[in-house]
Amino acid sequence: AYNGLSMANPAILIAALGGILPALLWLAFWLLEDRCQPEPKRYIFLSFILGMMAVPLVLPLERQAMQYFAEGSLLLLFAWALLEEGFKFIAAYLGGLRWAAFDEPLDAMIYLVTAALGFSALENALFLFSPLMHGEVLRTIVTGDLRFIGASLLHTLASATIGISIALSYAKPAAVRRWAAVGGVILAVALHTLFNFFILGMGGDATFWVFLCIWFGIIATLLMVERIKQPERDYC
Repeated sequence: AYNGLSMANPAILIAALGGILPALLWLAFWLLEDRCQPEPKRYIFLSFILGMMAVPLVLPLERQAMQYFAEGSLLLLFAWALLEEGFKFIAAYLGGLRWAAFDEPLDAMIYLVTAALGFSALENALFLFSPLMHGEVLRTIVTGDLRFIGASLLHTLASATIGISIALSYAKPAAVRRWAAVGGVILAVALHTLFNFFILGMGGDATFWVFLCIWFGIIATLLMVERIKQPERDYC
């Protein structure tokens, strides 16, 4: 028991750093897109923390879903994606979207991405903890790399899709903005479900192509960000 505790302590620390630090690097990258009118740090911090807090709420629900849907089935993957995207959206809403700091279109994407990276940070840390506890250093490194370039970007891309939908409807009536948010969530869930289906259902052969599609999605997101930022350049 003592040996297990002595192994757990550094494993927890390393897993936490391995999950949080890469997420913070991605967050710093995305915040550079909002240099003209940066969001208050307290709301960025709150969105990130709420994104992390969503993980222990989602995991039991995902385990519960496994009792109702067959393992590996499309319905189960859809349920997982719906839970994760729904809770990330709630984290972004409570962290930033409901406050007066949400005062320009790009803010929607910033808060959604921040919450997504908070979620990803804790989720990645949990994925790293198991191989660390078993002394599997190589597996830990490989897992960390794959989470950094794959799963973290998936969470970012899916949540950014919702943020872009809200941003593009920013000046529209409230009803239109609500439907845009719903449409963004539906699209994010679809993207997340497809990712899980190809990665879990088709195995390693599909990994490269799925990750490549995610990177193309990130590039498309950055192009959309430039379009959203265009009006603010007039007074920045």
